[in-house]
Amino acid sequence: MTIVGAGQSGLQLAIGLLAHNYHVRVISDRTPAEIAAGAVTSSQGMFGRALRHERALGLDLWRDEAPSIGAVSMTIANQPGEPVPSIRWTGQLGAVAQSVDQRVKIPRYIDEFIRRGGEFVVGKADVGDIEAYARESDLVVIAAGKGDVASLFTRDSARSTYDKPQRATALTYVHGMDPQPAEVSYNILPGVGEYFVFPALTLGGLCSIMVFSGVIGGPMDCWNDVRSASDHLEMSKRILTEFLPWEADRCHHIALTDEHGVMSGRLTPVVRHPVAVLPSGAEVLGMADVVVLNDPLTGQGSNNASKSAAIYLDAISAHDGRAFDREFMQRTFERYWDYAQYVTKWTNAMLEPPEPYAIQLHIAATQHPEIGDRFANGLDYPPDFFSWYLDAENAAAYLASLSRPEFDPRDLRRALGQFATGVNVVTARDLDGTPVGMTVNSFSSASLDPPMVTWCVRRDAPSARAFTTASHFAVHVLDAAHAHLAHQFSKPAPDKFAGVEVVNGLGDTPVLVGAIAHFECRNVRTVDVGDHIMLIGEVERYEARGGEPLIFHSGGFRCLSAIAN
Repeated sequence: MTIVGAGQSGLQLAIGLLAHNYHVRVISDRTPAEIAAGAVTSSQGMFGRALRHERALGLDLWRDEAPSIGAVSMTIANQPGEPVPSIRWTGQLGAVAQSVDQRVKIPRYIDEFIRRGGEFVVGKADVGDIEAYARESDLVVIAAGKGDVASLFTRDSARSTYDKPQRATALTYVHGMDPQPAEVSYNILPGVGEYFVFPALTLGGLCSIMVFSGVIGGPMDCWNDVRSASDHLEMSKRILTEFLPWEADRCHHIALTDEHGVMSGRLTPVVRHPVAVLPSGAEVLGMADVVVLNDPLTGQGSNNASKSAAIYLDAISAHDGRAFDREFMQRTFERYWDYAQYVTKWTNAMLEPPEPYAIQLHIAATQHPEIGDRFANGLDYPPDFFSWYLDAENAAAYLASLSRPEFDPRDLRRALGQFATGVNVVTARDLDGTPVGMTVNSFSSASLDPPMVTWCVRRDAPSARAFTTASHFAVHVLDAAHAHLAHQFSKPAPDKFAGVEVVNGLGDTPVLVGAIAHFECRNVRTVDVGDHIMLIGEVERYEARGGEPLIFHSGGFRCLSAIAN
């Protein structure tokens, strides 16, 4: 395998392929030292699902060093220069987000790739070089999204909305912001642009990354005449003072992290065809930014890169030695596009002025914390926006659902308890390797093609974050003789697994021995449902031995009694 490009997607894929015993060569136009000494390249804020893909490969190298981001705040400004914004809310993330400067991350990833047996080559990769790699390799993947190599891939006009840049973007890495909460602070300035800021880890330790996104031709499209890093910092301060005074108030003592901690530019959002044909007729596969390049204003670049790498790794490792032909390349990209299309449509929608119904949702978020939480977690999983935020009718239905009658919780619980359910124990592995488990009666089959199941966990449950960030979970249907297990996993305990026989399942998930059926599931999606989170999993392996099930009815465990026909 040859991967051209040593960024987030290329190195994550390369390291993953090494674990599947592929010989992998990575081509980079810079050495690790040159990357570390160079200019910043992105903001690279990564949310829970993207971080989970890194951790599955043992690449959570800064878990305890990088600041944790646990929330997202949104501010929609009044008229430019008004001291008080018109709308402001905060939402809590279901899984911690983090940002590590790529000048820190990429050199370490390269070292890790080499340590694990990969071949790292420094040099330019022009068409002639790629022709040679194609002759020598079973598959060539192009993961260098912003250079000349990307021009090998043609624009997909059916999937590309824009043919020119929509924002002028600038990054400013600073020390001294006071305070810098553990959140992404996002600001929308109608007709002007967007600004967001969050804590990160850079070469000199902790910092704040400021991201300016100005409407082309507007007052924040002002970076062309900036000639030095110090001028860049002064322009950043001027914008905050003029348009975001509430943000400027905590930036009186900021200073650049280093002379290379600035960047400005503009790009054209584009979707490209995933297969490029070289002059010889050989075909190569594009990934991540090469094929789906979104505007940075939604901060999805590194998240897309990580998710693209995970999908490509799964497709390549499951290909069973067959040729990596055009059909494979197109199919693999379409698997990625099944996710990336939502990021693209949402990002494009954010480039346009917000619709009145969208403003109403933001206003409602100031009164209903669950809306803010849903906004925040949409950054981790943008497809969720399409069920409530990017459609006027869905938005109206969602708002209407918030005006619900008040019930006595205990009386409602008694009524719901009249519905008899099975009893299940769900298990997973926390990001730190700790096994987690809980008793649930919300398990349900959702689909047979593909095989999907659902279950729910209380949002404030101690293990909720572990379940929502795990790559896999296992659902166990308990035998009538296993009431003691149902009790054991339903109560807080230092070790719920004490005395329980388990084996390791998919994703290192602890699987209980002796259940009458169990289902090992890939964690596909989470959906906010009031005070609970619904987890949707795709069944990847299951076993059913049959037996008498344990039943839960009217607040207690019971056995099933057959009724004669």
